[in-house]
Amino acid sequence: MKGVFLTSGKRKTAVARAVTRKGKGIVTINELPVEFFPVEVLREKIMEPLKIVGDKASNVDIEVTVRGGGVTGQADASRTAIAKGLVSYFKDESITDAFKQYDRTLLVNDIRRKLPKKPYGRGARAKRQKSYR
Repeated sequence: MKGVFLTSGKRKTAVARAVTRKGKGIVTINELPVEFFPVEVLREKIMEPLKIVGDKASNVDIEVTVRGGGVTGQADASRTAIAKGLVSYFKDESITDAFKQYDRTLLVNDIRRKLPKKPYGRGARAKRQKSYR
């Protein structure tokens, strides 16, 4: 429970790095309080690990720096980094089990990536239609 814990989370091209230390329960993302995150649904998603932990989270400060990707990817990466930080800070198996039971992506990065574009089309799957007349 002592010291500073560095963790990271990834989603698509977004990479989040979280610093977890003893504090007053303040969570910041890119030096702004999490309450100022632009999309409300994603703000709630970021706060899920803190709600699962409960009152223990009020003794921990978490600073998240996130780069790359879009708003949703950044939110998911931040969420993973926060959850990993809480697990490494408290070193409690019950927290790990609660996270895994709620949603596995809290502790495991989402490895899905965009398929590369293929020839004769606008994207990975779409192709130009073929006309016989």
